[in-house]
Amino acid sequence: MTGLTAYGGLFLSALIAATILPAQSEIVLAALLRSGEWSIWGLLFSASIGNVLGSLINYGLGRGAETFSDRPWFPASATALARAQRWYAKYGRWSLLLSWMPIVGDPLTVAAGLLREPIWRFLLLVTIAKVGRYVVLTIAVLGLR
Repeated sequence: MTGLTAYGGLFLSALIAATILPAQSEIVLAALLRSGEWSIWGLLFSASIGNVLGSLINYGLGRGAETFSDRPWFPASATALARAQRWYAKYGRWSLLLSWMPIVGDPLTVAAGLLREPIWRFLLLVTIAKVGRYVVLTIAVLGLR
C-alpha cells in the first residue's frame, strides 16, 4: 500500500463518514495505526481534515435545505431535519461539540447550516470535536499495542 492509498483512503473514509451517508472511518484509522507503517500525525491529519470537510458538506446541505428538502434524492428526511433543529435550538452552538457522535452528530451539522450558524464558529467547534475524537481513538488503539 502506498502513502497516497493509506492517507487518501483514510481521508475519503472520514469524509464520507461525516456526511449523512453511513460509513465508519474509525475502523480504517485503527487498522492503519495498528500496522505501524504510517505517521501517526499524518493519519490524524488525514482523518480530521476529511471528517471536518464532510461536516462542511452537511452544513452546506443545511444552508440549502429549504430549497431541496422536498426532493426525493435529498439525503435527510424531514423528520431527521426537524429532530436536529429541535436539538440545536435547545442546546445551541455548543451542541456542535457532539458532532463526533454517531446518529446525532451528522444531523446537528445539517441543522447548524439550516439555522445559519456563522461558518467560522461552526468550523472551530466541529474541528475541536472531530480532532478530539480521533486523538482519543489513537490513544486507545496505540495503548493496546
